[in-house]
Amino acid sequence: MGRELRQQVPRKQLGEWQPPPGRPDPVEQVMRSHEGRLEWLIPIRVARMVSSPYGFLRGTAAVMAEDVANLPSTGITPVICGDAHLGNFGFYASPEGELVIDLNDFDEAHPGGWEWDLRRLVASIWVAGRQNGSSEEQCQSSVASCVAAYRAEVQFLAEQPLLTRSYNRLDVGRLHETATEKSLRDEIERSAKRARARTSDRALPRFTREHEGRRHIVEEPPLITQVGDGEYDAIAAALDEYLTTLAPHWRRALGGYTLVDLAHKVVGVGSVGLRAYVALLEGSSPDDVVFLQLKQARRSVFAKYVHGEQARHSHQGQRVVEYQQALQTVSDPLLGWATVEDRQYYVRQFRNMKGTISLDSIDAAALTDYAGIVGHLLAKGHARTSGASMIAGYAGSSDKLDRAMCRFARSYADQTESDHGALVKAVRGGRLPAPDGAFGKDGALEVGSAFRP
Repeated sequence: MGRELRQQVPRKQLGEWQPPPGRPDPVEQVMRSHEGRLEWLIPIRVARMVSSPYGFLRGTAAVMAEDVANLPSTGITPVICGDAHLGNFGFYASPEGELVIDLNDFDEAHPGGWEWDLRRLVASIWVAGRQNGSSEEQCQSSVASCVAAYRAEVQFLAEQPLLTRSYNRLDVGRLHETATEKSLRDEIERSAKRARARTSDRALPRFTREHEGRRHIVEEPPLITQVGDGEYDAIAAALDEYLTTLAPHWRRALGGYTLVDLAHKVVGVGSVGLRAYVALLEGSSPDDVVFLQLKQARRSVFAKYVHGEQARHSHQGQRVVEYQQALQTVSDPLLGWATVEDRQYYVRQFRNMKGTISLDSIDAAALTDYAGIVGHLLAKGHARTSGASMIAGYAGSSDKLDRAMCRFARSYADQTESDHGALVKAVRGGRLPAPDGAFGKDGALEVGSAFRP
C-alpha cells in the first residue's frame, strides 16, 4: 500500500515549496498566537524569536503547520510530535534512573502526517546549519543523513514484531557508540554530564532559599515570579487532582510529599506567555525534594488539519501526556494532567536530568552525525504508533526521499529567514513589543541573555 501511494504522491513532490498565493502573513500569525497569553511576557517571547532565524522557527510551530498541512501528503497518519525541530530532542532520566535521549517536547503532539514532522525537522537542520556557519553543501549532507536514517529505522522497525517496536530505545551509552565524529562524542559527554547534574536536590541551592525554617522559591523577575494567594490555592487543589491521573504506585509515592512553594517560571520559546509553574515538594526530610512543572496545554496547532481528530481529547493536558507516552520509549513516571480554574495543564518533573546537545558547540561534520541520530529517533517514535510498514513502503530503499527533503529544507530555510526578517521589521516598526534595549542605537539586535531560552 505504501509503494502504491507513490503513484498518487510521487516522492519528488514532497520536496516542493513555494509560498502559495494568499499565504497568511507570518507576523499576523505570530500576533494571533499571542491571544490568551500573559501580556507582560509577550516581549520576552518576541525577543527570543527575533534573536535568530532558528529562534523564529522554534517559536512558530503554527506558521509551519499552516504551510506543511496544505502541501501534498501521503495520508499516513501516525501520532506525530507536531514540533519536531532539532532542539526538541534531548536527554532525560528513565524511571530506572538511566540517561536516555528521545523526543522531549509534545505540546503540539497529535495524529498527523509523518511528512509534517520530517519536514519540520529537516528545515530546522538547514536553518541551524546556516546559523553555525555550515556551507549549503554541508547543510545538504546533514539533511540527507537525517532522512536516510529515518528511512533505515522505519524499514527496520516495520519488520519487527509490534511489541518489539515499543521496546527500542537509545541510552547515552549507545548514543556515544553511534556517534562517529569525535567532536560530537565529546559534546555528548559534556551534555550528558550537565544533564546528570540537573536533579531536584541539586536545584535546591539554585532556585530556593530558607527563611524562618521553610524553603521558598527565589524570584528572578521576569522569568521567575511568585503567584498570588488565590492562584496558589487553585494550583494546590489542581495538584491533588493531578495525583489521580498517575499510576497507583506513583500516586502513593508522590502523595507522601508536601507542597512547600509555587512560582511562575518562563520556559522555552513557543510556550512563553502561556501559564507555566514550578512546584517545590518536600518529602521525609528537607533534602528530600521534588520539583514539578505545570505547563498550560492548548489545542495542537495540527488539530484543525486532521479530520475527525479534533475532539479526541477534551483535556489538552491529557492529550500531551498520552501522546508523549506513545512517542517515547520510556517516559517520566510522574507525567499527569490537571485543571486550574478553566485552564488545562500537563504536569511533569521539572528536574529529572533534562538536557540537550548544544547546537552552538558542534561543527558541520558533527551536525551531520547528529542529524542521523535524530532521524532515527523520529522514525522510532512514528513506528511505535501506526503506519510503519506503509511509511517504509513509500519511503523505499533509494535516496529519492532524501533528495526531495533536501530541496524542501533549503527552500523552507529561505522562507524562514524571510519570515524572520519580516518579524524583525515588525518589531522595529512597533507592531510587536520587545523588551527595552532589544535594539541598540545602530539598530542592531542586542537582546540580553536573560531573555534567551
